[in-house]
Amino acid sequence: MSAPHEKTARHPLPVTDIVEVDNEFYILASSPFADYHHTILKHGDTFAVFDDFGDIKPVGQGEEGLYHQGTRFLSGLLLRLGRERPLLLSSAVKQDNTLIAVDLTNPDVVSGHHLLIPHGTLHLSRTKLLWDGVCYERLIIRNYGLQPVSASLALHFDADFADIFEVRGTSRERRGELRPPVVEDSTLLLSYEGLDEVVRITRISVTPAPAAIEANEVRLDVALKPNEETHYDLTIACETSASSRGALLLVDMALERTSATLSAYRAGFSHVSTSNEQFNDWVNQSVADLSMMLTETSAGPYPYAGVPWFSTAFGRDGLITALECLWLNPTWARGVLAYLADTQATDVLPERDAEPGKILHETRQGEMAALGEIPFGRYYGSHDATPLFVLLAAEYYRRTADRPFIEQIWPAVLRALEWMERFGDSDRDLFLEYQRTSAHGLIHQGWKDSHDAIFHRDGRLAKPPIALCEVQAYAYGAWRGASELAEMLGDTSRAAALAKQASALKEKFDATFWLEKLGTYALALDGHKRPCRLRTSNAGHCLLTGLVGAERARRLAETLLDDSMFSGWGIRTLATGQVRYNPMSYHNGSVWPHDNAIIAFGFARYGLKAEALRILAGLFDASLFVDAHRLPELFCGFPRRPAESPTFYPVACAPQSWAAGAVFLLLQAVLGLEISAPRRVVQFRDPKLPPFLEEIRITNLQVGDAEVDLRLQRHPDDVGVEVQRRAGDVEVVVVK
Repeated sequence: MSAPHEKTARHPLPVTDIVEVDNEFYILASSPFADYHHTILKHGDTFAVFDDFGDIKPVGQGEEGLYHQGTRFLSGLLLRLGRERPLLLSSAVKQDNTLIAVDLTNPDVVSGHHLLIPHGTLHLSRTKLLWDGVCYERLIIRNYGLQPVSASLALHFDADFADIFEVRGTSRERRGELRPPVVEDSTLLLSYEGLDEVVRITRISVTPAPAAIEANEVRLDVALKPNEETHYDLTIACETSASSRGALLLVDMALERTSATLSAYRAGFSHVSTSNEQFNDWVNQSVADLSMMLTETSAGPYPYAGVPWFSTAFGRDGLITALECLWLNPTWARGVLAYLADTQATDVLPERDAEPGKILHETRQGEMAALGEIPFGRYYGSHDATPLFVLLAAEYYRRTADRPFIEQIWPAVLRALEWMERFGDSDRDLFLEYQRTSAHGLIHQGWKDSHDAIFHRDGRLAKPPIALCEVQAYAYGAWRGASELAEMLGDTSRAAALAKQASALKEKFDATFWLEKLGTYALALDGHKRPCRLRTSNAGHCLLTGLVGAERARRLAETLLDDSMFSGWGIRTLATGQVRYNPMSYHNGSVWPHDNAIIAFGFARYGLKAEALRILAGLFDASLFVDAHRLPELFCGFPRRPAESPTFYPVACAPQSWAAGAVFLLLQAVLGLEISAPRRVVQFRDPKLPPFLEEIRITNLQVGDAEVDLRLQRHPDDVGVEVQRRAGDVEVVVVK
């Protein structure tokens, strides 16, 4: 999933020394606590990062906090019992991501030589959730001792109102003004007036009324008989002077609404279950994460990219996530296409890397975006999002036969096609190439947008304009898909012209990009049309749309799966032995789940099922070692070692939407699953299953107004497909 400037900025190195970084939005990884465990909640444009205690402290990357619309509204939250932190018993996020549950107890409480409260006497339960810009918490205190207990608890609060780019490490010459705390009855107000003239307010309320409330601190005094309990409800509301204040809910009602919303999102998925419970855990966690990342926009639901750094709409990330999940839930693709059509560029704006017809890279809220201190308020520096937009539109129609919606967005598709020809290929050589126009924008505008990701075999950075190999594959798929859409809409002359353009690109691409000695396609062509002669995972994306011939596909698969590229967990972004290879880098040797899922799907397109199964097995094994089976954005590319886990990348986003969606594209690949809604056919082309999956059940698979439940059983040489329920007109076909 892409990031911004980000992505650029999304590539922190795990070092503690000062380094020179050619990227003003670089995410620093400078703390020895970078691997500190966090728990995460998200709802809409609000997310929170807590420690295991349910607190917020300045450790690790300093990313803990409560964030709303690009600003950290709470930077400190610490619960104390007397002068000490309670002892942690357990902490977990509910699997459906609705809430965080924390269990604490007291340490020994002493006065002089007297033991007042033995440890383990009090149980403190913290339940936290987010809803509509508010963090709700219920704190329950129970006395399990045999004697009455009196105790004092304190909640300490801080709010720095830092823009998320400040939290990530971007320095500012000036900031707005932090206002003094204000106490109103049982409410504490922390506020900040930004340079954008917006007042941001953190409104903290406690019910029942606390014993005392002062600047930055609330005190709760409790007196409990044996086996007696009491509770407090805490609300932390994120407000701005630019928007009206919403009504606060009771904690139980907020939980009910959160659960109902996430359940509705999950209900849109066809259900997948298997004979392997650990694999089911991976699938179920992925569905829960995708549902949490889904955010309602004015155009429909959109999967935000990742928490904490990319909790916003990214064009590339949303498009790829929608493609990964298309067979399970096409409504997400509709929301992504509608939103990106509504935000499509209409003018040439060099400071935003915008040109008419270009699809959004990312959008940001917050003070720095509003003031133009960062270019990402609405930024278009993504060269692959536009062809991916057209490609997804075509795939959405194949999956749904939703002609009215295609007619609705067809003008946006035509503008995207015009951008590809006019601006995307500025020298008219059939290849799409990029060069930034914003002095503060992304240097590289493919999915590997780190400043050092595109280079030559001697390590020299490639100079723009740059034509990435995978972008040509996306363009080929876009022209072919748009040709089919034009034919469906009755524009036969346009359909023929687009098909001709795709054919011409296919012929020229192979002649220009293929590197016979390396058995792969060049990473890119630089501004002088010189190929970057490297072995990278980018070449694997060329299989996604059928751009290459069958023999080249087999050679490429051998290259991608040899020891220099396949780590045992997945395919590395860059082969070992290349001059910039570093298994701990962001893009030059790491392993990305979404990258591997796309490559596996490409393998399967060419009938290379054993190769696709190898990737599925590697990522499944990796999922066994991560918390809650949640695959992160990326992990390090060190070789797999016996009885050891993957080496994790210290500041990877988790959850990350396109990492969560990877499992579904992998399943589609090995099953050879193709859905044609216009023909009302579900087809399995040479389906295969790995030894650890003896059976898969797919229920509520919708094709138009029809629905089908399927059972797939692994056999030694093939997979049996059984229709267990069919409602409506849909045919299930198995092709060997």
